Amino acid sequence: MSNILRIATFNVHKGLSTFNARFSLHDQRELLRKLHADIVFLQEVQDEHAKHSKRFSPFPLNGQLEFLADAVWPNYSYGKNSVYPAGHHGNAVLSKFPIINTENRDISAHSVEQRGMLHCEISIPGWDQTLHCICVHLGLFARWRTKQLQEVKRFIEDHVPADSPLIIAGDFNDWSLNAGRSFAESLHLREVFEHSHGKPAQSFPSWLPILRLDRIYTRGFSIRHVEVHTGPTWLKVSDHAVLTATLAHQTA
Repeated sequence: MSNILRIATFNVHKGLSTFNARFSLHDQRELLRKLHADIVFLQEVQDEHAKHSKRFSPFPLNGQLEFLADAVWPNYSYGKNSVYPAGHHGNAVLSKFPIINTENRDISAHSVEQRGMLHCEISIPGWDQTLHCICVHLGLFARWRTKQLQEVKRFIEDHVPADSPLIIAGDFNDWSLNAGRSFAESLHLREVFEHSHGKPAQSFPSWLPILRLDRIYTRGFSIRHVEVHTGPTWLKVSDHAVLTATLAHQTA
């Protein structure tokens, strides 16, 4: 098995386009398929919503997660972040390789914002160690993000061996860049775009990105290629751009 991995992270905005103008889940699925990613980190997957299932047609009967994974990613995991009377949404990980362990943790810093981190342990053929993947969606306020990253840090220190390959990706909402840098330094992580281009990627709004909200952090990999998938057509897809990275696992 090759030690090369292609990964993607994408806030699907509950399957809706920018400004909630249209139901774009089908376009999102086609876009993700064209990326040929081995592992996909997703945020704001709305796996159930009673009103949207009636309003938008065709809304997938088995939920957004299964629809997005379809036959391309046979292994997937979902963690509810926010639960409400009509349904729920949260983070998800899609994988072409077996997910052998998964855990979802509530890292909400305030009752008005439900946030979570989804941890998946993935077995990749030919690798001596399992791959640890953590998908996150952090809060809108700096003090909340700082608290949430501290919780993620403690989880990694307690549950992820220091020599195991690790990828953390998602919507960090950290436009100031301060919390992310401190987090990365404390865990000896590299943000793939910062390593390649000097700064994290501009990913929001997707059609003309200014804010650097989405991130991919790694440990135990060399970074081969990174890309932001964005442009005017994204108005019809999501308010976030997709980030992709090609990584090479560094074996001992």
